[in-house]
Amino acid sequence: MQALRLIDSWPVASVAASIVRPAGVVATRGDTAQPYRIASVAKLLTAYATLVAVEEGTVDLDMPAGPPGATLAHLLSHASGYGFESGASVLAAPGARRIYSNRGIEEAAELVGRAAGMPFADYLAEAVLSPLAMTSTELRGSPAFGIWSTVDDLTRFALELFAPRVLAPETLDEMRAVHFGPIPGVLPGVGRYDPLDWGLGFERNFGRPKHWAGARVSPRTFGHFGGSGTFVWVDPVHAVGCVVLADREVDEWGFTAWPPFCDAVVGESEDAPS
Repeated sequence: MQALRLIDSWPVASVAASIVRPAGVVATRGDTAQPYRIASVAKLLTAYATLVAVEEGTVDLDMPAGPPGATLAHLLSHASGYGFESGASVLAAPGARRIYSNRGIEEAAELVGRAAGMPFADYLAEAVLSPLAMTSTELRGSPAFGIWSTVDDLTRFALELFAPRVLAPETLDEMRAVHFGPIPGVLPGVGRYDPLDWGLGFERNFGRPKHWAGARVSPRTFGHFGGSGTFVWVDPVHAVGCVVLADREVDEWGFTAWPPFCDAVVGESEDAPS
């Protein structure tokens, strides 16, 4: 795809990317085997492992977790009331506002590990990484932002999102659904949205004006970006997905470079067979 050539002009030292469709990988660019810190894209893998634990009966989305009145589902959808930082205090009642929270995801992972009787890193490996042959992906710190991975591995995850094998399709549908909405909130580094929509781990604000993934992705798109210059999204309407990993903290460069790149990816896929 010609869109992939756009990443060559980005102001980063290193970048790699892949484009996928339901039938498989369409194209790649860069060193797709190079590990990067994926920052908040880690939340997708953590949430996916948590839903495996839900399917196994190890935890339940409605079980109390986090601040008083909150549940595991509140933690995964940034609606528990916790603030952003790992040690953040409670800023709102559960379900009142969408407050993007590392602490919420970390507590969800801790709950899964405790219920499963093993470190969450081991559970993640057994539940998600091993079944998807993500052999170069490793949790090295916070399950909210401390995972390292490669484009090759995350491409396998993106393909899973088209045709899930690790989870039942109805469970993935539950993850993609907006939870505790519509409620307002702030998407860090991007701006305020009312509503700010989120599923269980997946951002659901795609297709809105000034979104980081551009204007051509459909509103049914789901995914996440990471502050280290990374993102993953899958658009079921256009039957295309994208994985990008870079090595520069995202600021104005990313929010300038990403939208036209994502628009080009969707544009080239619209008339292509899936």
